[in-house]
Amino acid sequence: MTDSQVTETRTTAPLPYHAHGLGARALAVLATPGGAVLVLAIALLLATIAANPNFGDPGVLIRFLGRTAPIAIVALGQYYVIVSGEFDLSMGAVIAAQVVIAGNFIGEDESRIIPGLVLMLLLGVGIGVVNGLVTTLLQVPSFITTLAMMLALGGLVDYLSGGAATGNPPDKFREIGRGAIEDVPVVDVIPYPLIILTVLCVAAAWLMRRPFGRTLIAVGDNPDAAAVSGARVWRVKTQAFVLSSLASTVAGILLVGYAGVHPSVGQGYEFMAITAVVLGGVVLGGGRGWVLSAVAGAFALELLFTLLTALEIESTWRDSVQGLIIIAALAVSARAWTLGRGRRTSPPPKTADRPTEPTPGTNIGEN
Repeated sequence: MTDSQVTETRTTAPLPYHAHGLGARALAVLATPGGAVLVLAIALLLATIAANPNFGDPGVLIRFLGRTAPIAIVALGQYYVIVSGEFDLSMGAVIAAQVVIAGNFIGEDESRIIPGLVLMLLLGVGIGVVNGLVTTLLQVPSFITTLAMMLALGGLVDYLSGGAATGNPPDKFREIGRGAIEDVPVVDVIPYPLIILTVLCVAAAWLMRRPFGRTLIAVGDNPDAAAVSGARVWRVKTQAFVLSSLASTVAGILLVGYAGVHPSVGQGYEFMAITAVVLGGVVLGGGRGWVLSAVAGAFALELLFTLLTALEIESTWRDSVQGLIIIAALAVSARAWTLGRGRRTSPPPKTADRPTEPTPGTNIGEN
């Protein structure tokens, strides 16, 4: 190849993806389903402030973020399961069970706060292990497994509580969910749930960049290929279920501070989490989606409900809105991810550009 040919090749070669500017890459990210939810959240925030100007006050806004933190944490847990190709319908029941156990075991005895927290975390791990092993080793669809777990825990909650509110734990325990750092400039307070959510988001972003996160996405995309490459599919999916149950446990601890001990606490959280995750662009069926977009989906969903309330639309429409969001998000995200994959796939080399076989008896070929 002559020098002029080398110069021409270097001039006409396309720029690699990472060579584009920061603005272009930011726009490319916002054009994906996972990035579009950020635009949606900002649009809903502006619409809510327009409908209710008081919502734009920094103090009101920071308290809204604190109230939404338990839902975002549940969405975070549901993300691990969905991106691995499964469902977890037991999250709401896990929250209710943890809330009732907090009321029955801890009661008003402050000396039982630490043992109670340990018991709740162990119960969360145990539920996740059972869900994971039944789904992976016994090959029971996760939809059936977690539905059965939801019913079983619902019966346990009714037995322990009698179907009515029971005693609340001491204020030191409830302070985890309703407490805040006070006298903060501009926003006045920073709720503890928001701090806990921030820590969990940082941990989740770090975890998804580790081998576990990459393996989790690979298992959700193609479990057979992941197994052939050496991944232990059953163990990775079981760990996802454990993380989901632990997220529900943390949400239950926070909700005790807000709502007290009642068997209805956590009701419907599993569907809200699924809605938030798909709204964040995570594909049902697994293999694609960003963990922080799932959290952004939770905030977008709550902003939508807040906007509906500001517009004086009856709360009975919430379930209908959730259903429509799931249908629309599924259709849009599946189409967008398909187009995105098509753009990333390089076209096959032209026949004339393919390297030729060396002439027999020589080592000469064209490249």
